[in-house]
Amino acid sequence: MMITRAVVPTLFTVLNMFCGFLSIVHSSDGKFVEASYLIILAGVFDSLDGVMARLTKSSSAFGVEIDSLSDVVSFGAAPAFLVYKLSLYQLDVWGIIISSLLVILGGIRLARFNVQLVGFDKDFFSGLPIPASAIAVVSYVLTFIVDENRLEGMASSFFPFLVIVLSLIMVSTIKYDTLPKFSGKEIKKHPIKVISVFFSVLLVLFTKGEAIVYLIAAFVLFGIIRHVVSLFRHHPKSEEEIEEVPSYDI
Repeated sequence: MMITRAVVPTLFTVLNMFCGFLSIVHSSDGKFVEASYLIILAGVFDSLDGVMARLTKSSSAFGVEIDSLSDVVSFGAAPAFLVYKLSLYQLDVWGIIISSLLVILGGIRLARFNVQLVGFDKDFFSGLPIPASAIAVVSYVLTFIVDENRLEGMASSFFPFLVIVLSLIMVSTIKYDTLPKFSGKEIKKHPIKVISVFFSVLLVLFTKGEAIVYLIAAFVLFGIIRHVVSLFRHHPKSEEEIEEVPSYDI
């Protein structure tokens, strides 16, 4: 019975990987819009496999490993190939190096996650999740692509910088909140998070997807700002500051 239940989430994981492969095929044919939507579809299947694993109570170490392998394809290799074929090929060798960061650092981020994983429920991730990085890339492409085969001038110039930043944030120690599960317990524990996600979904639907790029940008920037603020709050006093504090003998 356990084997039967485990097949359900694994099926969604396989569909995730298949969408990543199809995205690479479409990018190789110059169909960058279709390739971008396939990565988004892979993200949908990636979310559903976790939901199905919880519903069928079939979370396992095997599920974690195959999910990570699928993510490397769909959210690492697929967007890396997309950004290279669409724009970064113009930078020759540097374009190859910068594009490869999405799959290389994304793979490192997933490996680190797997070895640090304790249990299957977490309140936050250390580093930007690789699906979020991929969605940031494809939403940027879909927002600024022109004639389905090139980016706008300024958007194209900023693209390498965006890829580098997203790649580095994936292997950083910046904390990013996990998505809520919309259960009664989760709503009581994280009401602001649940409300934020709910209104974000409504905004995406209302704008027919145009708000995604701005919402993901806000998500990434919020994590960075919160991290910087926490560093200043816990920053230890320097030796000079300590020496300036008067001491009293008791």
